[in-house]
Amino acid sequence: MGKQPAKITLSPSRDIPFDKLVLSQSNVRRIKAGVSIPELAEDIARRTLLQSLNVRPVLDGNGAETGMFEVPAGGRRYRALELLVKQRRLASTALVPCIVKAATTDISAEEDSYAENAVREQLHPLDQFRAMQAMVDKGSAAEDIAAHFGVTPAVVRQRLKLASVSPRLCEIYADDGMTLEQLMAFTVSDDHARQEQVWEMLAHSYNKSAAYIRQRLTENSVRVADKRVRFVTIDAYVAAGGGVMRDLFEDDDGGWLTDPGLLDTLVADKLRRAGEDIAAEGWKWVATAVDMPWAVTNGHREISGTEVAMTEAEQARFVALQGESDEIEAQWADEHDVPQDVYDRLDAINAEIGKLADRPLVFEPADVAIAGVFVSIERDGSLCVERGYIRPEDEQAADPVPDGTEHELVSVDGDTGSARPVGTDDDGRTGGEDDEEADEGLKPLPDRLVADLTAWRTLALQDALAQNPATAFAAVLHALVLQTCYIASRESCLQLTVQDVSFANPPSGLRDSAPARSLAERARYWEERLPESDADLWDALLALNGDEQAALFAHCASRSVNAQCEIVPKYDNGRVSKHSIERRLAHSHVLARAVGLDPVAAGWRPTVDGYFRSVTKPRILADVTEARGEQFAGMIDHLKKADMAREAERLLEDAQWLPEPLRTPPACEAEPGDMDSDALPAFLENEDGAYAIAAE
Repeated sequence: MGKQPAKITLSPSRDIPFDKLVLSQSNVRRIKAGVSIPELAEDIARRTLLQSLNVRPVLDGNGAETGMFEVPAGGRRYRALELLVKQRRLASTALVPCIVKAATTDISAEEDSYAENAVREQLHPLDQFRAMQAMVDKGSAAEDIAAHFGVTPAVVRQRLKLASVSPRLCEIYADDGMTLEQLMAFTVSDDHARQEQVWEMLAHSYNKSAAYIRQRLTENSVRVADKRVRFVTIDAYVAAGGGVMRDLFEDDDGGWLTDPGLLDTLVADKLRRAGEDIAAEGWKWVATAVDMPWAVTNGHREISGTEVAMTEAEQARFVALQGESDEIEAQWADEHDVPQDVYDRLDAINAEIGKLADRPLVFEPADVAIAGVFVSIERDGSLCVERGYIRPEDEQAADPVPDGTEHELVSVDGDTGSARPVGTDDDGRTGGEDDEEADEGLKPLPDRLVADLTAWRTLALQDALAQNPATAFAAVLHALVLQTCYIASRESCLQLTVQDVSFANPPSGLRDSAPARSLAERARYWEERLPESDADLWDALLALNGDEQAALFAHCASRSVNAQCEIVPKYDNGRVSKHSIERRLAHSHVLARAVGLDPVAAGWRPTVDGYFRSVTKPRILADVTEARGEQFAGMIDHLKKADMAREAERLLEDAQWLPEPLRTPPACEAEPGDMDSDALPAFLENEDGAYAIAAE
């Protein structure tokens, strides 16, 4: 029978008076790290010593024990106990639990010190989260836990939030099936079923990033930064019973609202009340909408109001504020470090001056009786009120509305931009789609989508032309020469009389697009520069220098640009024809090349609402293949239409890709001399080469 291995003998433990302990010079920890000695002392004072000190007897010159013990492992605990003794909170003779290592052992004190600090494993993050949750369940507050462990309350709340993720996902994380970043992303939702559904979906997706997880969990919610939320306020939404999701780990601009239906109800109610208050001023009608469609005022005559003069008190306050502002700026003009409260005061002064300078308008009662108001929401959530517009059918109305008569509260038609009574039928575009479309190959883009895209391109081309006076001069001169010097003139995309362009079936949100905002800002600038009376216009124009005249000319010329590919009625009514649209588009390419039109730089992106929802699954896959390659298209080809559209939007967000209606062909493909050709761009033709623009 073989010899049995020797049994392991553990070092004995003893309680040793503190004054018999000394710190060993063999302790390898030299650099401070982690919790400081005072904090550790407070922790020991609260829960006593949790881990014994590792000590060795101190020997004299003859190798005999002296009764003193050195501490090679546990030096920070020793120093914390030493601090408590100095503070007279611990007796110098207090017994300290110690593990006593034999002085004659072959293992050095330095090795023991190193092993205690290095041969250990940190607590798994999930165990940390669960431990804190257990403390909370037993009555501890987050602030108390933070104080006990030397962290901030925000850190504790983050860890508690991680502990609230679906237990199934926590186990996957514990088994290294997901990263900590992915687990953190799941905390934006408290719905365990939805969390697990998104995780299962990731198994079939190439994209498993934390950002993508957050996107999927919040796709049916509304950001707090949305102008509708700013309009009704988050407090009103919560008071009405709405929920808010927060991301404790990322900047979320205030979180996400989980009940869009409730938000829309609150917005509609507040807009209706605002409309009723404005109608009480005597207006014949008030049109309300979250977003007013493009050219909503077309066909309406705008009436002028008279500014209400400042009262003596307002004038005095205005002068005082300007004086205070001048004094502050003079005082701090040469200082490099200006206190924040100085900037805050200047901002407050400027805001108050702005309110005083923005004078209300007073309209003639006879005009108010036949005119109306458009009420919408600005991007910052404030109310946008545009007063004084008369509909063509009201031009002959002369009698004011009798007292006591209810004024007409109307909504706005999203396609035509016209005001209509609230409650009437709205023939908007249908949003139905078949998630299981048969893969029948590529088809021409839908007529409506082509019209929407080229409407957007028209605005971008207008904006680009307005910033290029030289080209604007050449374009207008070209159109004028065609009309005056040639009997059979060619079509131009400049519709010169000059008149503003109105779009057939404008897409939603067009009025708030980047080119539209740029055009509106430029129009406001010239409105302020030019005289109110047209009798003074000629002299005012002569007073402008050459650059100013050129800029104004370019602005006026840009308003006539029409590069939209309109939908041709099945039975031509003479308003528009395929031939005229072909000529218009061909010339728009010439103009676009001249101004260097870049729809991507102008702000267009391929979104679900603006593009992918209107095309078929084969078209989405073809677009992704063209923009990113076949491998990316292959990663989404198994998805349903809605999911495929969302994935395509994310994939093409920064791809600088454009659908063909937004592209400008190079000059070698479409020279000005080629405008006599009867060939339409490829996106307007079907597989047989016939025109696809007439009907979808």
